[in-house]
Amino acid sequence: MSTQMRWLGHSCLLFESGGKNILIDPFLTGNPKAAMKANQVPADFILVSHGHGDHVGDAVEIAERTGATVIANYEIATWFQEKMGVRNVHGMQHGGSHVFPFGKVKFTLAFHGSALPDGSNGGNPCGFLITFNDGKKVYDAADTGLFGDMKLIGEEEIDLAILPIGDNFTMGPDDAIRAVKFLTPKRVVPIHFDTFPLIAQDANAWAERVRKETTAVPIVMKPGEAMQV
Repeated sequence: MSTQMRWLGHSCLLFESGGKNILIDPFLTGNPKAAMKANQVPADFILVSHGHGDHVGDAVEIAERTGATVIANYEIATWFQEKMGVRNVHGMQHGGSHVFPFGKVKFTLAFHGSALPDGSNGGNPCGFLITFNDGKKVYDAADTGLFGDMKLIGEEEIDLAILPIGDNFTMGPDDAIRAVKFLTPKRVVPIHFDTFPLIAQDANAWAERVRKETTAVPIVMKPGEAMQV
């Protein structure tokens, strides 16, 4: 029943919990750091945080192959269904939550863009607060800058926070440290770094700062590595 997370590179995460595979932001094709190919990855559910190509990624192809339900904001869910022909979608919006077979998903704020690859309206970007059926709480901030309401998310007593540190398009290392202080998670994993030169960062140096400046335990993963939540 325990929940396992595998980082597949960039912002792509694969959770396995209670026999269900939950895939987040499946950018694999064209991702130089991808640890798995799109035709290999399992998925019962696919969560998409916003409309950019490095997060929508291979969602359509994977959903067609696996029959997975794609969970996204209402605008993106509608786009998947009406323009891309995805059969199973579930649209949500910020602050709303829904119980799925693997647990409860709540959409959180994210400060970023969300235009879809074809220029369609991608609604507002989001992060995910997931409470798995085994009780573990995971906050995937996805692509975002720092925002003060992370303090409110921190009141949820998060087991694992997943934060971007790449800078330029998202929080950089300094603001990600502040985010850890706001969120007070038990453990934290950095993502959205080193995929391309523009977002290159020293994740180990960042992790050392987390150890010195916060109460969280940092875990720096290599693409393909897995951990128990």
